[in-house]
Amino acid sequence: MKTSVLGLRTVTYKVGDIAKAKEWYAKAFQTSPNFDQPFYVGFTVAGYELGLQPEEQQTILKSEGVVTFWGVENIESEYKRFIELGAIEHEPPKSVGGAIVVGTVKDPWGNIIGLVQNPHFQIPDEQL
Repeated sequence: MKTSVLGLRTVTYKVGDIAKAKEWYAKAFQTSPNFDQPFYVGFTVAGYELGLQPEEQQTILKSEGVVTFWGVENIESEYKRFIELGAIEHEPPKSVGGAIVVGTVKDPWGNIIGLVQNPHFQIPDEQL
């Protein structure tokens, strides 16, 4: 049975200062926005949308119940690079089985960004 859910399309982070966040995310994800408005800034990251939305009131405590993991080739160097750009260490990289390694940082607005190094991950052909 084929599902009507088409898969991940967009991950959105709420930020207190969208102008500063746009600059930070452009550096962190090494790409420029493809949509840039005061109410939403969007980036294309390896075929997925990363969105930024301004917060009316900055939320100090962000949810830790759901974490989106962005694939990286070398988690140690990417984790370090995110920290050097101003992210805050949340969970250092650790093996979760075999060659799969995960870690999380918090952006300057408290959002959790997951990083995963998984050499086994492949996008199915029908999703390309």
